[in-house]
Amino acid sequence: MIQKRKVKKYTEVYTLGQHICMSAHKARRVIDQIRGRSYEETLMILELMPYRACYAILKLVYSAAANANHNKGLNETSLIISKAEVNEGTTVKKLKPRARGRGYPIKRSTCHITIVLKDISLDEEEEIDKRKFYKLELRNT
Repeated sequence: MIQKRKVKKYTEVYTLGQHICMSAHKARRVIDQIRGRSYEETLMILELMPYRACYAILKLVYSAAANANHNKGLNETSLIISKAEVNEGTTVKKLKPRARGRGYPIKRSTCHITIVLKDISLDEEEEIDKRKFYKLELRNT
């Protein structure tokens, strides 16, 4: 008996970075610039932006592309950032010792960054297949 395997055409790969020591507001400033762009364009933008958040986001984008290449065999040139979001994480609370036995609280905010890459070459193939099917229907009628 021959079994057919279902091939999932819609492929997305995601990477999640948790407890990154920076403000969610500062990370969103960078994430808003790269959302919806291609993988190669994103790398150029992140390398040239002067913000500290760019380094952590660049590592996550590299990791997501490596996941796409290794796990699903996708080509890096056909990837776009379909979803990028930043959520607030836990706040690390410390005490800084001061004079006369006092302590001042220090609050370090953290954030969780999620990057989702989508392969657009498969979407283009689906559109071409739909066009061919539509043309065949027109010819048959």
